Amino acid sequence: MTPVLQVRNLHVDYETAAGPVHAVRGVDLDVHRGELVGIVGESGCGKTTLAYAITRLLRAPAHLTAGSVTFQGVHDTAPVSVTALTGSALRKFRWDRMSMVFQGAMNALNPVQRVSAQLQDLFHAHRPQLTKAERRTRVGELLDLVGLPERVARSYPHQLSGGMRQRVMIAMALALDPDVVVMDEPTTALDVLVQREILDALAELRRRLGFAVVFITHDLSLLLEISDRIAVMYAGRVVELGDSVKLRENPRHPYTAGLLNAFPTLRSERRDRHGIPGHPPDLAVPIAGCAFADRCGFVRPECTTTDVTLRPVGGTDVACHLYTAERQEVSG
Repeated sequence: MTPVLQVRNLHVDYETAAGPVHAVRGVDLDVHRGELVGIVGESGCGKTTLAYAITRLLRAPAHLTAGSVTFQGVHDTAPVSVTALTGSALRKFRWDRMSMVFQGAMNALNPVQRVSAQLQDLFHAHRPQLTKAERRTRVGELLDLVGLPERVARSYPHQLSGGMRQRVMIAMALALDPDVVVMDEPTTALDVLVQREILDALAELRRRLGFAVVFITHDLSLLLEISDRIAVMYAGRVVELGDSVKLRENPRHPYTAGLLNAFPTLRSERRDRHGIPGHPPDLAVPIAGCAFADRCGFVRPECTTTDVTLRPVGGTDVACHLYTAERQEVSG
């Protein structure tokens, strides 16, 4: 099956006075129609930068230095090169074919405009043929779709709870029936009960409408529950990619095993939990070999000198020298 979204060898740098910071370094990722792909990693590993690169929302000093993003919608006769789009073609593509739910709904919404006005702005820009009455009707339909009462349309963002604001952001993302929705930590600032409501609503909407989701978070335990596949990022790269069940039951990369060992489960026996020692590398400095080598308990000589890329190992893809020769497994 042709992926709806295909990312190949994507590189993003941040230009600074001291030189470039290599925030995303050669990421490959496929997203298939209707699936939820989770992207997880520590703060600073490149998750949000990757999301902005995929949606062409990067702003200076960030810029795409290499790679491609290709989109293949249901009604496309040929793939669309997202990285080649410019001007009006890019504006028409963005939000119409691929949309984004930003981190922090209060900051993403305009504080001095009512919700209805902000939703209608989408139709002014992308569906100018709609009448005023049709736009109002569509706003009501969108709010109902995400489980919000009609009165929310007349509200300002500060009059809504965090969960309601996040539902408004999801309604905006779905307004034009996109094929892919990129969500950047959409539930981070919400309490666990509201988070569960949002995730249940998202699952139901995805089932009904068939869009794919790229869900970015630092919470691996959350992704294990909601994702079809998970990409684990470290130092700007994907170090493990695979089915969420296989990744939970048999993590291959030591970094993935460390993340899994950092949080308790409700049903397992009580045992000590250990964080991952050290800290991520400085991405402004060239990295020789594996970026995780300084923090890894399985490090071997070639890890500090020789680069390693993703390769299939037991049903998942992993970038680790442990599998280049002996194919031994890492367990949590």
